[in-house]
Amino acid sequence: MPELPEVETVKRGLAPSMEGRIISRLELRRADLRFPFPQDFMERVAGRTIISLSRRAKYLLIDLDDGISIVSHLGMSGSYRIEQAGSADVPGQFHMERSRNVAHDHVIFHLMETNGSGLRVIYNDPRRFGSMDMVERRHMDSYPAFKGLGPEPIGNALSADYLAGRFQGKAQPLKTTLLDQKVIAGLGNIYVCEALWRAHLSPTTPSGALVMANGAPAEALNRLTDAIRTVIVDAIAAGGSSLRDHIQADGSLGYFQHSFNVYDREGEPCRTPGCTGTVARMTQAGRSTFYCAACQTG
Repeated sequence: MPELPEVETVKRGLAPSMEGRIISRLELRRADLRFPFPQDFMERVAGRTIISLSRRAKYLLIDLDDGISIVSHLGMSGSYRIEQAGSADVPGQFHMERSRNVAHDHVIFHLMETNGSGLRVIYNDPRRFGSMDMVERRHMDSYPAFKGLGPEPIGNALSADYLAGRFQGKAQPLKTTLLDQKVIAGLGNIYVCEALWRAHLSPTTPSGALVMANGAPAEALNRLTDAIRTVIVDAIAAGGSSLRDHIQADGSLGYFQHSFNVYDREGEPCRTPGCTGTVARMTQAGRSTFYCAACQTG
């Protein structure tokens, strides 16, 4: 599944082409993706202006001028492409060809500006694990996918003090706790592995061990908080990890995957300066964890 940096990359890639444009027509080429489309989806968005694109956790939000947001999840293989009217070319240098099979073009936003110029934004999803729904923004916090979500990993609400409150007394391993979306929203397997490596913390360390007896964060928790923030910021700047099917909106792939220090590097030398360890892999809660036992000892 795409992680937060991938969705943020898609949002930033689509925003210049979608924000401020009118949805002249929404074309649905099937009745559902992973779930059925909302009732009267086409009719409810036709003629609406897209005021902004935003993101919550791993979901793309297309905010309309009537207080409604389209909630889009990319699933495993979903991607958007932008086609200017009269041209099938997509800007950007391709590093891996995306699906161009029109049989997988399931949703098409026909957009226009007030001067009449138009373009199409096409959602393509070969595996159909993605989804689209609608929600009133005033009810966003109670939307099932967002209810109870923790703070964003790059938002001001994430702090060592906040994590100390969530970690205190927990025997659960760090890796498992960090994957809990009610603790931190949008933080997934790849970047949890990377953040723990940067903070030199073992993925099996009990979460409560990073909290002092008085409830204050230990120094290791301060390191971890900084590592979470910087690994996400670096990934967004690099365009997301772009694993397998993920692509940016302009068709190019991000490059952060080439900067992974531990993820998917089983058997390779640890990249920590001066460390002589080797990256290992184990399974935690059904997910692969990559780590260095030599330097991730906290």
